[in-house]
Amino acid sequence: MAAVGAHRTLAVASGKGGVGKTTVAVGLALALRQRGPAVGLLDADLYGPDVPRMLGLTRTSEARHLTLWSGTDSRQRPRPVERFGLKVWSSQFLVGEGQALAVQSSLAGLLLDRSLGTVDWGDLDWLIVDLPPGTADLQQQLAGRLGLSGAVLVVTPQDVAHLDAKKVHSMLQRAGVRIVGGVENMAPLACPCCGTSIELFPSTPESRSIWGLGVPQLAQIPFSGAIGQAAEAGQPAGAPGSASSEVFTELAGAIVAAFESDTQ
Repeated sequence: MAAVGAHRTLAVASGKGGVGKTTVAVGLALALRQRGPAVGLLDADLYGPDVPRMLGLTRTSEARHLTLWSGTDSRQRPRPVERFGLKVWSSQFLVGEGQALAVQSSLAGLLLDRSLGTVDWGDLDWLIVDLPPGTADLQQQLAGRLGLSGAVLVVTPQDVAHLDAKKVHSMLQRAGVRIVGGVENMAPLACPCCGTSIELFPSTPESRSIWGLGVPQLAQIPFSGAIGQAAEAGQPAGAPGSASSEVFTELAGAIVAAFESDTQ
């Protein structure tokens, strides 16, 4: 089931956790919003929903039971939370910040259906979906239900990150999802003292990378303390006036250009 009214639905995916997938999803959504379109951001990582924290949104009270809403009455449908002009929905809004969403995959699928079809998203130009990392049953359900216009893969310059991302690439291809491109996060660090480029990870041979599969590299995000600190403070890169937003602006431009080329 695709989100109601979304002109384009774009997944941000990774093969493993810890590569900065959510940082990229949030920064990209904010950068797209700065271009003018109506943008929604769905945190589909049910078991590790970090989008709200990065946007400075926190629910402190714990839920005693999980209620799955239903119905199509607009007066009863939940609405996304608005932050920095984005429409945001996450399972974190249903439970306390430190409370686990302990649900089985079948119930998780139902919860995602409700997040997509019952939440009152309104009309969106873009829906950015922060997928859970990996290729388990939940990710496969999402790839089949979202009606994706495309996907962006996030990796770090590590062999294991590329190895696991190639598995996601294969899963998405089987589902008929277009791979728009990839983002390399935590790229070489520029020394703050002398500007020397420091390789934090051993380089991955192209033959073992997603680039070797023909995935276009859309952006290279440097390892930056400013980006991490901004997210921790709830003012992520890509938000108005934030530090290090240029790279996400360029990423958003590359993605828009990739879709616009389809219509030319």
